[in-house]
Amino acid sequence: MLEMVIEQRRKSLGGFEVGRILPFVQRRMVGPFVFFDHMGPVEFEAGLPRDVDVRPHPHIGLSTVTYLFEGEIMHRDSVGSEQAIRPGEVNWMTAGRGITHSERFERARLEGGRMHGIQAWVALPEADEESDPAFSHYGTGDLPFFEEGGVRGRLVAGEAFGSKAGVKTHSPLFYIHWDLAPGARVSLPEDGWERAVYVVAGSVEAEGQRVEAGRMIVFAPGQPAQLTAATQSIVMAIGGEPLGQRFIDWNFVSSSKERIEQAKADWRAGRMKLPDLDNGEFIPLPEMPKPANPMS
Repeated sequence: MLEMVIEQRRKSLGGFEVGRILPFVQRRMVGPFVFFDHMGPVEFEAGLPRDVDVRPHPHIGLSTVTYLFEGEIMHRDSVGSEQAIRPGEVNWMTAGRGITHSERFERARLEGGRMHGIQAWVALPEADEESDPAFSHYGTGDLPFFEEGGVRGRLVAGEAFGSKAGVKTHSPLFYIHWDLAPGARVSLPEDGWERAVYVVAGSVEAEGQRVEAGRMIVFAPGQPAQLTAATQSIVMAIGGEPLGQRFIDWNFVSSSKERIEQAKADWRAGRMKLPDLDNGEFIPLPEMPKPANPMS
């Protein structure tokens, strides 16, 4: 049963646009997934300016999950990591009590080429929100791959269909990449979790409704969730155990509004360490617009 269909909203990151799906005003989270951006596809030309890079910025209370279909991104962070991510791999960064990182398109700057992927945030359970920050990179060998009946799939994180990815997670979830031939049918795990699929490319049919690329289908918990590819399609499936309410402000996620205000103050005052092996740049805390003067 379909609960809703969410259409992406285009957002500029300065040098290129992304399609933002979560959070949505009527659906803030799906399981622990609190943020979901579709990056590209975009064709970069060699020599692209440095302002296209995502300069160092902070996070608390979440894990960031980067997954690419095409291209390469260089990750650097404040725990000393420097790691390029390529298609079919996973960069999983756990912010915990606080981390800063940058994402740079260094290979595209040298060679040009396409960039296409998904950036997701996974909220941490309350017991782990103040854990030590950490970063892990997982190659394709850490992610179970399966192929049958027009379905090619990779388990990006979590557990599904009797398989478990090598990615360390903090709460029960699944994250699946499916490539579907026309007419191929897939089902989502039926375990009472919140579940959704995002159509990256192509189109699918679910409950008699055709859904095109750039949209997310949210399924009702506890009900069968199936879809059929109407055309050659790429689909990402997400789901997991709900964690309860989370507040989001800029790059900060927490079960506590007060903790977010503290993080904002720390970043504004320069108390959060910048990435090692980077160049000292950073993104300032966005200024909130001043309320209108009622007397003007």
